[in-house]
Amino acid sequence: MDNKDVVSVLNDLIETSKDGEKGFRECAEDIKSVQLKTLFNQRAQECAAAASELQQLVRNLGGDPETSTSVAGDMHRRWIDLKSMITGKDDEAILNECERGEDVALKSYKKALEKDLPASVRMVVEKQLQGVQRNHDQVKSLRNMARAS
Repeated sequence: MDNKDVVSVLNDLIETSKDGEKGFRECAEDIKSVQLKTLFNQRAQECAAAASELQQLVRNLGGDPETSTSVAGDMHRRWIDLKSMITGKDDEAILNECERGEDVALKSYKKALEKDLPASVRMVVEKQLQGVQRNHDQVKSLRNMARAS
């Protein structure tokens, strides 16, 4: 892959990370549990740090890093807002939407790793994928607990 292609892949992941940051912040605002608010705010900070790390890689490659969320992520959040107005914002519903966002992030990171990335970039993307997988699994577990109660 040439630098332009690598920058494009990284910019897609930056949008994904920015979507995660914004999504977790919105979940933190809407969730009732103080413990989950803290967790979601922490996850939002981790997504912001991931985006920043990817932005630095883009700069190192001579590219112009993405700074915003994706259109698809924005549309998903608007859908959640509309759905919440109709159905209410219970913790299980919020956790469901949070998990759906993490499903999208997992797919984006796995798609990026199908590319022929330079070793130093691949290492960062693989490390971040582990964080996305952890977030997904934790949100899914919390959702299952909310559903059971």
